[in-house]
Amino acid sequence: MNDAVTIDRLRLADPGARLKLAGVPDGMAGRTLADLARANGGIVFVARDGQRLAEVARGIAFFAPGIDVIEFPAWDCLPYDRVSPHAGVVAQRMAALARLGAAAAGPRIVLTTVNAAVQRVPRRESVAANAIVARPGATLPMAGLIAWLENNGFIRATTVREPGEYAVRGGIVDLFAPGADEPLRFDFFGDTLESIRRFDVETQRTTGSAGGQDLVPVSEMALTADSIARFRTGYVAEFGVADRDDQLYQAVSEGRRYPGMEHWMPLFADGLETLFDHTGEAAVVLDSLAEEALAERIGDIEDHYEARRSALDAEGGGAVYKPLPADRLYLSRADWDAQLGRRPGAHVTPFSQPDAPTVLEVGGRDGRTFAAERKTEDCNVFEAVTTHVRALQKAGKRTLVSAWSDGSRDRMQHVLADHGLKDLAVVESWEDVADLPPATVGLAVLGMEKGFEAPDLAVIGEQDILGDRLVRPRARRRPANFLSDLTSLSEGDVVVHVDHGIGRFQGLKTIEAAGAPHDCLELHYAGGDRVYLPVENIDLLTRYGSSDAEVALDKLGGVGWQSRRAKLKKKLLEMADALIRVAAERAMRKAPVLPPPDGLGDEFAARFPFEETEDQQGAIDAVAEDLAAGRPMDRLVCGDVGFGKTEVALRAAFVVAMAGRQVAILAPTTLLVRQHFQVMSQRFAGLPLRIEEGRTIDIPALIWAAPSSTASLSRVANV
Repeated sequence: MNDAVTIDRLRLADPGARLKLAGVPDGMAGRTLADLARANGGIVFVARDGQRLAEVARGIAFFAPGIDVIEFPAWDCLPYDRVSPHAGVVAQRMAALARLGAAAAGPRIVLTTVNAAVQRVPRRESVAANAIVARPGATLPMAGLIAWLENNGFIRATTVREPGEYAVRGGIVDLFAPGADEPLRFDFFGDTLESIRRFDVETQRTTGSAGGQDLVPVSEMALTADSIARFRTGYVAEFGVADRDDQLYQAVSEGRRYPGMEHWMPLFADGLETLFDHTGEAAVVLDSLAEEALAERIGDIEDHYEARRSALDAEGGGAVYKPLPADRLYLSRADWDAQLGRRPGAHVTPFSQPDAPTVLEVGGRDGRTFAAERKTEDCNVFEAVTTHVRALQKAGKRTLVSAWSDGSRDRMQHVLADHGLKDLAVVESWEDVADLPPATVGLAVLGMEKGFEAPDLAVIGEQDILGDRLVRPRARRRPANFLSDLTSLSEGDVVVHVDHGIGRFQGLKTIEAAGAPHDCLELHYAGGDRVYLPVENIDLLTRYGSSDAEVALDKLGGVGWQSRRAKLKKKLLEMADALIRVAAERAMRKAPVLPPPDGLGDEFAARFPFEETEDQQGAIDAVAEDLAAGRPMDRLVCGDVGFGKTEVALRAAFVVAMAGRQVAILAPTTLLVRQHFQVMSQRFAGLPLRIEEGRTIDIPALIWAAPSSTASLSRVANV
């Protein structure tokens, strides 16, 4: 923050007054909001959309990791939709409302979006009343807990994997509460809750004990006798007597949840409030373009309402959908202005503004992009970055390079070091940056769209250097063993036990073993035989390869399974012997050793406009190891369309060509030849390589041709 911008000037005290914070580029918002929160005790930031909210959250976590941040997202469905919002989104919203009901221990920032803030939410009294407190040793009837879970939106499942799910196994209730890092296992003895334990969602094994838990609903409306009666009365009052084909009315009347019923939430509740009611007198800070996003959202709500009304009035309009007036669930523009008029606030903008009493110049601006250098063939963008960094340091600014992932950060560190920027240090937060010597450049995983410059700091984003990147969210990788399959088992699935053969999985069951409860998998075999397999021995099971529900089960103690195992083992040994013989012959042969070129390899990889997936990076590394091993390669890279096989080939072609060897890449059609030729021409631009496009090729001639004395890449088709 600019030294001229003091804490006193950041205090927002007058209700209805709107301070304009000028010179706050998008990347700088997290830092500025942290200063605002410290000056005011707490603020509400309304982002223009969900992507912007995520970027600001990352910025706050880096620049002010000690500040309490509560994220309140919008529903992930359209207004007046026929589907319900995702249970995980609703769980996060309810957890946020519950946290807002507790006093903050320090500065707090509530992050939300225009779409979320413009929608009405359950009342504070309702959120508090629907929460329950579970303590080990307390009296809590298990049937009462299950009824509470059902009424408040939890989904019953055979195995708990996602927030908002619960499972019942004997005297044990597993549930994944909203906002919790791990699911919980409630162990009952009669009406007494004996213990609460955490467990791993992948292995289903207990990871430790948990103390008392405050459980909040996973739905924004409870389906109780009172709420059902309130809905029926309100529905008839709003739309008249319901017809028999009104599926929503019939389902709710029977106590069943109906897809999309949340869009009639005002009929279930005894009044709704706004998010601003939950945040009290906290100042409201609007994002740049938030006003435009608000106008667009209000227009969308009105359009969807009119579309539903028109379909209802038209004959043959499909299933009955009777929309509530927009002001029942959403704020109008007048409501919005009234809410903000009762609270102090601010509006951030990336642009400088003329001096005025309501304008506070923060002093930031967008950082430099290197688009011109990227387009100039005889200019190296990383050398330009090095020159720019030195100029920034000469001007007295600390410098930080922001990357999207750990891998891209490490690669950027190597490339910049190769181009003369040696004083680099990996940092995790702004405090680490402040502790660095002024001449040292920080490298952080910050996930920033664009960099910025402040009076005391300059942040250079990865996209500023390399251009637009598509960052794909990484799925959590499951362990490469049997457990990854068994966590998805359902009752009735066919499994294979390594010793007992084919059986049927009937669920998890708790049995007494050595005087203590033990979680086991119940397996049924032919003749009614059963096996109880402890969860720690779960690696003895695999899924049966067929989905045939009528497969013949093995009999415990029979010889059928062991006989089949012996025959299969013999065949596998014969196959293994042949494969080992072929592998041994290949290992005796020699091939050129082609190691990846130092420095230049990282620079070439940085040109890839996507983030490598975990499997893709594994394939790239494996192929590079093959090329450097000095033995003939024996590898097939498989993957569906769009999964990144071409990039694996480009990395391999780069290594071989830079070693002075010729590369021929074959494609089945002329169209693919042209497409790949264009991609390769762009990726290899500026490198000492010649890329040629061919039409046909003689395979025997290609195999026996001697390498060209000039390194080249050839894209050949119609083989």
